[in-house]
Amino acid sequence: MKKFALMGAAGFVAERHLRAIKETGGSLVVTSDPFDVMGRIDSYFPFAEFFKNTDKFWNFVKNNEELDYASICTPNYLHAEQIEKALKSNLNVICEKPLVLYPSDVEQLRRTEKETGKQIFSILQLRLHPAIKALKNKIENDLSDHIYDIDLSYITSRGKWYDKSWKSDVKKSGGVATNIGIHFFDMLIWIFGDVQKNVIHMSRHNKASGFLQLEKANVRWFLSLDYDDIPAQSKAKGARTHRSVTINEKEIEFSEGFTNLHTKSYENILSGNGFDIDEAEKSIFLTHEIRNGSQSPLLDDYHPFLKKYI
Repeated sequence: MKKFALMGAAGFVAERHLRAIKETGGSLVVTSDPFDVMGRIDSYFPFAEFFKNTDKFWNFVKNNEELDYASICTPNYLHAEQIEKALKSNLNVICEKPLVLYPSDVEQLRRTEKETGKQIFSILQLRLHPAIKALKNKIENDLSDHIYDIDLSYITSRGKWYDKSWKSDVKKSGGVATNIGIHFFDMLIWIFGDVQKNVIHMSRHNKASGFLQLEKANVRWFLSLDYDDIPAQSKAKGARTHRSVTINEKEIEFSEGFTNLHTKSYENILSGNGFDIDEAEKSIFLTHEIRNGSQSPLLDDYHPFLKKYI
């Protein structure tokens, strides 16, 4: 039985980690969060120690030699520091995406991995989705020089709370491309190869869009938190989210099959097949470039959702 410490227990994604730890036969020893109404823990690990104060949490971790892993579910800007502390506390790390925000963080953590002999694993759950795995297999077996045309559209509308949270601060979340797009970018690079060209057509606090030339695909992408960007046909159904990936104008269906992907991620990590820092870094570097790059004129390669902004 592997023993875990978990940071960020009150966050939305933390419950998936709690479930994954339980379903893989692990034990949660200690957890932490500034928010102190933590009844959800009772459904999974009612005897886990809990700290609001992070210093007390780390003191507990450093004095508990039985711990094996630290699971990081905190806001994006805290990941690098907390991963570093966990490695130096002799723990392997499982961290939500984005693993970190900056390329310099990647290099620092790689050095700390080497110094401590511990490993960092990123949750890249789309790679484990059956439909995505089947698509990767199909592309790998296509030995032609065919270049695929892809449109990625992801709109997940947010309320007024968003602008008052850490997620709206680009220095803390990494902006829209990082906060809601990084798992899609990781998926596309994983399947269609490395980035050859990166063009940014729009970069705002609540939406971003651009064009990627990958080794085997040209990708027009659009990400938004704005309800007004949701297509009329989706609004008519009462939807506040729109997700679409088309390849050569054919829709890729992967709306189902998400419920157990964190558990599968933990199973992979515990069996020695997790996604390490080398796997995660390409999408980190790409989103950093998108966040800091300059916008280009709208030419023939822009996403069709941008037409209303011309």
